[in-house]
Amino acid sequence: MTLDAAILKLIEEREITGQAALLDLLKHAGHALTQPTLSRHIKKLGIQKITGRYQRVEPAAAEMQSFTLTPVPPNLVVIRTRPGYAQPLAVMLDQKQIAGAVGTLAGDDTVFIAVTPAAHLKAVAAAVERLLSGRNDE
Repeated sequence: MTLDAAILKLIEEREITGQAALLDLLKHAGHALTQPTLSRHIKKLGIQKITGRYQRVEPAAAEMQSFTLTPVPPNLVVIRTRPGYAQPLAVMLDQKQIAGAVGTLAGDDTVFIAVTPAAHLKAVAAAVERLLSGRNDE
């Protein structure tokens, strides 16, 4: 499990009130890192302390709509977004379990979606675009 996925999983499953506790949990999960590195990941993932505990805050709709989506035949969809939004976006797309999407790979501002079989490329691209645009016209 990647560090970002581990952080997101821990804050979903537990009530974490401080970075020291999160660092300790991550260490036990096999992710040794420093507090400044954890702070950068928390910021990048859109995690904030709300009512005394860490929670993921969804980016505002306008921020999520700042993207370009490009189908790349035979089996790849590429999404370009704002810096820092690619990994939370990939996690959200993986959680939606879009039919035909095998998985995602995210950098800082780019998400790659692997699609199988190639015949589903347009359908996956359309489903992702609907999700990112906030439309539900399925």
